[in-house]
Parts: sequence; structure tokens; C-alpha cells
Amino acid sequence: MTEATTAEATLHDGDSIALEIHGAGPAVLLPVDPRPTEGPQAEEMRRWGMDPALGRTLIDGLGDRFRVVAFDYEGRVMAAPKPDTLTPGNVAADLLAVADAAGADRFAYYGYSWTALSGLQLAIRTDRLSALVMGGFPPLGGPYSEMLRVTSAAHEMSVRGPAASTPGSSRESSGQSVGDYDWSTVEVSATEAQTRQFVTLYQALQGFDDRAAQAGVGCPRLCFAGSADDIPYGERWGGVTVRIGSEVVKRRAELEAAGWDVRVLDGLDHTRAMQPANVLPVLRPWLTTALGL
Repeated sequence: MTEATTAEATLHDGDSIALEIHGAGPAVLLPVDPRPTEGPQAEEMRRWGMDPALGRTLIDGLGDRFRVVAFDYEGRVMAAPKPDTLTPGNVAADLLAVADAAGADRFAYYGYSWTALSGLQLAIRTDRLSALVMGGFPPLGGPYSEMLRVTSAAHEMSVRGPAASTPGSSRESSGQSVGDYDWSTVEVSATEAQTRQFVTLYQALQGFDDRAAQAGVGCPRLCFAGSADDIPYGERWGGVTVRIGSEVVKRRAELEAAGWDVRVLDGLDHTRAMQPANVLPVLRPWLTTALGL
């Protein structure tokens, strides 16, 4: 693979984000960290079944056929929180700014979990998408109210002060899982501003009608989820279950009627379904067909 080129995009609040651009072919935006995690944190990630080089592995798995634009959007909003402005419209504007900085007039987009729902928000706001892939978040029946409860609980805990970091605690503000972890024991290590930005996002999505939104998606589209991707949260997290895999299974016929290709990854939970070894066998051939390669 040829050496990456770099660029920088300006986000909605004037903050900037670095991009790495790999390969040649149709443009694919990947909101992932292209830099592998190293050291003790990498070992901890492996212990929880996570690839410390997740972004790099996805880039390497696609870069021989596609022009991959990689950018660590979640890492950026955690490093420079946007507590009052992380709205669906602003997130979509940020993604378009990334595409502009990469010189991609037309582009495909793959996101997982909250960056997947961000892709849906992007798709209904632009006609520049050549393909949309949503992993780990259902395009229909999305758990928007449940995620508001979870993120509000995370915010309330962050207001009470920082606590000792626990495995996976850097992800709970955005609703990502660490497999079969006992969520009743997780402590929030994120700051008040970091957690509040996700409350802002999910508050803005409370009136969102994802069924009505389907008519606004004009490109080829794929959704996938692990069949075991339902995340129960204890009382301190709002006492809700975030249903992702079961919702995709339940609504499969409706999703397909709305134009989605649907893949269910048997037996996988939220974390395992996002690992490159499970994503690439779904993502690469589908993008190849959808983009006419």
C-alpha cells in the first residue's frame, strides 16, 4: 500500500481534526483512529477481545481497493468536547467537512454505534453519499430514548466527580460495550463536558422519526449487528436495555423493504461485532458490489 497522505478538516466549532488518506479508488470515510493503541492499554484491550489496531486493520483491509479517509472523530470530541453543540446537524456538517478536506465530492461512509447513527443523519442531509454502512445501531427502531437515559446517567456520575477508571470506562459515555462486562460496576472517568456532549446529541434525537427518514436515504445501504448485541444497564445507568441486535432481527423484513441490505452476525455482542475480523468479511465485499468495482 502506498504511504498515507494527510490533511486537516475544520469542525463546526472551529476545532480541527487530522485525516489520513490511504489507497486509491472510490472514497470511503472511516471515523476510526488510524494509530494503533500500544503498551498496557493494548494488552487490556486484547483481554476484552478488542483489536488495539482496529482502525489500522480496517484501513489495511480496504486500502487496496478504496481511497480510505480515516479520522478519529470520537477521539477528537473526547479530546476537545463539544458539550452544547454536538447535535445531529453539526455532526453531519463535520463529516462533510472531512470529505471536503479529503477532496471527496462523492464518498461512502461506514460508522459503528453512535458514529453509525451519525451516518444516517448525514445521509438525510446530503446527496453526496455513494453508500452508507451502519454497524451496531439499527436504522429502524433506534434506541434513542434508552441512550438518552444512559448518557444522562453517565453525565450525572461525571458531575459527582472523577472516579477510578475501569476497563471500558472510556467508552461508556457514547454507549459502547466491552463484551460481557458487568455494567453495575463501571465507574465514569470521563469529564462533565465529555459526557454532556452525548446528552446533547441524544436529546436532539428524541423527536427523530427514523421510519420517516428512510425516504431521505438515496444511496445503497447496509446495516449489520451481532445477534447478541443487546446491552442491559443497571439502575444506576437508568435501568434500561439498549436493544440493537434483536431490533435488527425483529425489523429485518421492514429494513429490507426500505432498501437496506441486512447482515446479522450470529452470537456476537456489541464489542465483538465491531472487530475487524468480523467487519471486513461483511464490509469489503458489500462496498465492492455497491460501488461497482
